[in-house]
Amino acid sequence: MTLYLLYCPESPDSPLDLHGDGYQVDDDLYLVSSELTRSKLYHRIKWQLADDSPLLLAPLSGAPKFKGMNPGSLKWLREGGYEGGETGST
Repeated sequence: MTLYLLYCPESPDSPLDLHGDGYQVDDDLYLVSSELTRSKLYHRIKWQLADDSPLLLAPLSGAPKFKGMNPGSLKWLREGGYEGGETGST
């Protein structure tokens, strides 16, 4: 599994299918844990959006440091095995 940071400010009309386990940490920002490659995940999300919608997808080498995000964000990371800057499954 790879942990990705997804920025998607223009969501589709229906809920965004993250093609993996994901958590919305802020209005336009998601953390996604997926077995898909970056390219496959990027395109599967891109196909759900309007052609001119901005999109950013980046793999993370470890858990990000943050504050002021949606409640439960840190819990989601820890439950997924992403803790202390290390990645892995629990």
